[in-house]
Amino acid sequence: MLYAALKRPSRLPLYDESLVWSTVLLLAIGLVMVYSASIAMAEGSRLSSFQPQYFLIRHAGFLVVSLVAALIAFQFPMRLWQQAAPYLFTFGAFLLIVVLIPGVGREVNGSQRWLRFFGVGFQPSELVKLFVVLYAADYTVRKAAHMGSFRKGFMPLFGVMLFVGALLLMEPDFGAFAVITVIAMGILFLGGMNWRLFVALIALLVVGFVALIWTSPYRLQRIAGFLDPWSDPYGKGYQLSHALIAFGRGEWFGVGLGASVEKLFYLPEAHTDFLLAVIAEELGFFGVIVVLGLFAWLVLRAFSIGSQAAKLERYYSALVAQGIGLWIGTQALINMGVNMGVLPTKGLTLPLLSFGGSGIVANLAGLAILLRVDWENRELMRGRSV
Repeated sequence: MLYAALKRPSRLPLYDESLVWSTVLLLAIGLVMVYSASIAMAEGSRLSSFQPQYFLIRHAGFLVVSLVAALIAFQFPMRLWQQAAPYLFTFGAFLLIVVLIPGVGREVNGSQRWLRFFGVGFQPSELVKLFVVLYAADYTVRKAAHMGSFRKGFMPLFGVMLFVGALLLMEPDFGAFAVITVIAMGILFLGGMNWRLFVALIALLVVGFVALIWTSPYRLQRIAGFLDPWSDPYGKGYQLSHALIAFGRGEWFGVGLGASVEKLFYLPEAHTDFLLAVIAEELGFFGVIVVLGLFAWLVLRAFSIGSQAAKLERYYSALVAQGIGLWIGTQALINMGVNMGVLPTKGLTLPLLSFGGSGIVANLAGLAILLRVDWENRELMRGRSV
């Protein structure tokens, strides 16, 4: 199918080249910066004989696996993704249950979020984000006639998401819970939910999030550290204070690639959650703006592709494309907000850039599905122009 399309002459490009190049640039920046941010940690720990390059080699391996997964995901038509959506979502919920089983799920830094396969850690919540996009889009299309009804349109999906959210909070993974909430609510709104009902639900969610924070001592400590990190710079404000120092040292054009001081065991999780702070220190304001611009363009293209699909009356594909844009954009925004001190600390990585296999696999699989939506749009437009 793809070979035949490649041979077909047409002025319309086969795929969105800017989307592909934005993704490639983000992956390339991530590979370089993960290496830079992790050298000190790799040398300081006896992880392997490839000490300085340990995280670089693993990250490059994750990229290869993720690209293969993306190529496979692209091969499936959107109608098959829609048919598989409920089953994939059920499988994701099953994995969230399995990870909570003592002795099966692996605990790291007080959170039980990982499973291990063949010696490699895997985080089910990353795949669940993609499955939520596929399932929420399918649900919204099936329930299109009831989107104005609280009981028939919203409550069934709310009950399912509440169950998944409860599993995530038991790990605990408040960041992933926030992301899937935004995905589900955003897709419902884009699918035609009554705006008055949507505003009421947003208010209810805000109350719920405040209650979750208020009833959890460690979340209250994070909020206190966020509001005034300098009051306890060696305790609850440690991560944020060092992230802000990294941003301050970077100024306009940074201290130079590889010259970060904060990555030398001062800034925790420098190659994962706080990679943007290292980028800010080494590449400066200019480097941060480049990353922001690439993410903004990626999200813009996702919504544009979704809008085009809606014009072609491909409503499931439209919601999936925009849902992927919501997912990538929301997670990137939260991670950047945490690094810049705009949001409280959350255990969310920067999509496509941070070290971590399961996150990049899910991100690239989602973007491959987005590219599939775009490719099918273009195929349909070519057919109509003949």
